[in-house]
Amino acid sequence: MKIKFWGVRGSTPCPGPDTARIGGNTSCIELRYGPDDELIIIDAGSGIRSLGSELLKTNTCPKKIKIFLTHTHMDHIMGLPFFTPIYIPGYSLEIYGPATYEEEGLEKIISGQFSYSYFPIKHSELGSDLSYFHLQQASRNIGNLKLSTHYLNHPILTLGYKFEYDGKTVCTAYDTEPFYNLFPEDPEDPLYDPLAVEEGIAAAEDANQELNNFIAGSDILIYDSQYTQEELEAKYRGWGHTSFEYAIKAAGENNVKKLYFFHHAMESSDDRLENLLEKYREIAAKDYPHLEIDLAREGFEDNTDNYS
Repeated sequence: MKIKFWGVRGSTPCPGPDTARIGGNTSCIELRYGPDDELIIIDAGSGIRSLGSELLKTNTCPKKIKIFLTHTHMDHIMGLPFFTPIYIPGYSLEIYGPATYEEEGLEKIISGQFSYSYFPIKHSELGSDLSYFHLQQASRNIGNLKLSTHYLNHPILTLGYKFEYDGKTVCTAYDTEPFYNLFPEDPEDPLYDPLAVEEGIAAAEDANQELNNFIAGSDILIYDSQYTQEELEAKYRGWGHTSFEYAIKAAGENNVKKLYFFHHAMESSDDRLENLLEKYREIAAKDYPHLEIDLAREGFEDNTDNYS
């Protein structure tokens, strides 16, 4: 399996000189697999615009395109109106994503982008054939490819994806935060209940272990790392994102071969991210010498065959 990053930022596109090397587009990953280079797209952030243009320019765009959305926050779907194949008759787009159990399913959310209030072309005027599929936590086969999904910890229902083909695995786990006990742990707090605290800690540990089991053994893991641990604890607890430190620990303790830091904060310049990478590589080399780590960068490609 081969991957290529087309968008690596979180929250909003952030183009400019401070993000030019790593990239300022939001989440979009191209996955290719098999002898026919079959295509899967993971997320439709602003990076999908360039991907669509490249697919048509190189004549490598299949007539049936599968797009897997991790969730429907704007930074993960905002590129769809600028994905050129969506306008071309003869193309079909299968859009997969988590079922929200709310009145607004995938089709209603996506079609809402294509209304005259926001965009000059309506959903009903698109040239391609669109179909929508709601996913839950489960496993299924797509031909010879095995797809597994896992619920993540984010303010909206979000899925991690695991793609397995020919003994190799690519896994995504971003827009997620480690589970933690929600009950007051201070005995002086009037709401303190030791039993509730004990159960809350145990429930969080179980949920975190389930995600660890999901990512275990991945050849390539693309993991949320929007903040440092210090930033997360000081300001961003409950925002649905993970620290660099936790991502390294999760990958290192679960036999991941290559970890990509992903969903970079819009405030983080390329210089800052590269300095952090150097710091965390030193830490990872001491604690998890088998683990390779890198920043996800727009235009960067990798292949699971690189890891044995």
